Amino acid sequence: MMHMITLSSLSEDNLQKILSDNYVEPQWVSSNRKKILSKFSNLPSEVSPLYSKYTGLTVLKPEHVCFSNKEKVSVSKDLEIRLNEIKSSPSMLLIGSTVVHIFVPAELSEKGLIISTIQDAMTNHPELVKKYFDENYVNYEEDRFLALGSSAFQSGFFIYIPRNLIIEDPIRIVYSLRDDGTSSICRNLVLAEEGSKATIVQELYSSSSLTMTSDSNDNKLVGFDSRNTSDKVLNEHQKQQVGYFEFLECDVKSIAELEFITLQAMNMDTVCISNRKAFVGKDAKMSWYSGMFGSRLCRFKTDSVMNGSGAQSEDVQIVFGTNNQLFDITSNLDHVGFSTRGKVLVKSIVKDTAKSLFKGMIKIRKNAQTSEAYLAGHAILLNKGAQADAIPGLEIETNEVKATHSASVSQIDEEQIFYLMCKGLDRESAKREIINGFVEPLSRKMGPFIRAWISYLFENKWTGKPLLLKGDEVMEQIIEVEKSRYKETADIFEKHYKYR
Repeated sequence: MMHMITLSSLSEDNLQKILSDNYVEPQWVSSNRKKILSKFSNLPSEVSPLYSKYTGLTVLKPEHVCFSNKEKVSVSKDLEIRLNEIKSSPSMLLIGSTVVHIFVPAELSEKGLIISTIQDAMTNHPELVKKYFDENYVNYEEDRFLALGSSAFQSGFFIYIPRNLIIEDPIRIVYSLRDDGTSSICRNLVLAEEGSKATIVQELYSSSSLTMTSDSNDNKLVGFDSRNTSDKVLNEHQKQQVGYFEFLECDVKSIAELEFITLQAMNMDTVCISNRKAFVGKDAKMSWYSGMFGSRLCRFKTDSVMNGSGAQSEDVQIVFGTNNQLFDITSNLDHVGFSTRGKVLVKSIVKDTAKSLFKGMIKIRKNAQTSEAYLAGHAILLNKGAQADAIPGLEIETNEVKATHSASVSQIDEEQIFYLMCKGLDRESAKREIINGFVEPLSRKMGPFIRAWISYLFENKWTGKPLLLKGDEVMEQIIEVEKSRYKETADIFEKHYKYR
């Protein structure tokens, strides 16, 4: 029997009903799930009352978000095309909780590279997963969605990069929600051993269909109260709010380098909530690069914990919001080890009545002397109805450090638009050129392929085309242009910091 359970009614008592009937997980996993999920409903959505004032989580309707244990999926024509483009490289395609495709080249498999589901990893490689849990402490009570992703996950990916393995081609992870209107919870884990180097590209999509379809009379919906008017409407029209909930963890060992690129292109009615944590070892480097384009509510919270001396972390994000979208972006730098370096650069372009919120915190611990940190969030508003806020912060517990933060929100300059129009551009083209200049310093921090992928999705959204990466002629032209440009490597700390 297929069960359906709402987010508002999810608990440790009915958790098993949203998990696959064919999967029997180890006892230690089940125990951890129930222990964490028992605290979920009592945890706050925001860690600070200040953040609560600006939160976009009011858009989330837990009683309308449904999960099921359904495994049967259909692959859309667009996803089939995307699969054909990536299937010869290290890759994985997940739809809902179902694996459609996994490929690891023989030469990389022989060297120890593992790409699998998180469930298979916990069953087939428990020593790797348990070792990670033992070495890295996560306070699951700091965020209710962190607790949700770590306990109620239905699927997710596991990537293990063995010691000293350098992977030239990016590992492609394509994820899409099912087309039946149900939501998904994923837990993803990346382990990069000492001296390894890899790039992971995550693409997030959702179906354009938000109407639940039923292919069985055995479906059972749990969590609706027929006495509630909103639930009556929901049952009558079979409409649901679709959500993607994720907890992603990256463990980067000594002198390893890991790039994690996220291209979020879900449809405009989806709720996308992601918690991300990176634990960075001695002289290792973690790089986050993100392009945020889709979803009704996009809430991404990234914590970069630099434990080892000489560890580095950077988080570079570009946000483009239109219509009534809400983007809630948090990026925190936690300097634990001696002489660590961290930087966060976020730029938001906000149009129509969209809203953008950037929150960031630099924490420099007592033993993190000579560390350097930089955090910046800037937004440009293209319409009077657009809104943006920024809340940066500092917590410094030691001396001999360099740390600064900056934030700005501004309307697009009408004088600049007028000047460009005098040069022959129409108003929309003039806006595009100004936006290009706004994001150019940020895009120079990225490699040519990342810039090309983000430019492609940005152009598609600006012109109203589908948000989906394709290896078409337009993409090839953008890649050729980006290859000719340079990647900026200048040290930002030489230009902008202040002593404490």
